[in-house]
Amino acid sequence: MKKILILLLMSAFLVGCASLKESEWVKHDTMYASSAHMSYSIWGYKNPDAKWQKLSEEQGWWGKSVPYIPAK
Repeated sequence: MKKILILLLMSAFLVGCASLKESEWVKHDTMYASSAHMSYSIWGYKNPDAKWQKLSEEQGWWGKSVPYIPAK
């Protein structure tokens, strides 16, 4: 009985993942801007250098700058 339940849950999960093509989630790039961004996040952050800075600026890894406006 447990195996059937697990198979049903896995099937439902896979069907849900297959419908991602129509969802907005696929179009939203929240995780990594590129493979270089991913490799920096995994390994490069331990030893940042000018190469990573240049890639970051070219590919816009960190989004737009928001100016700080102090509260009144």
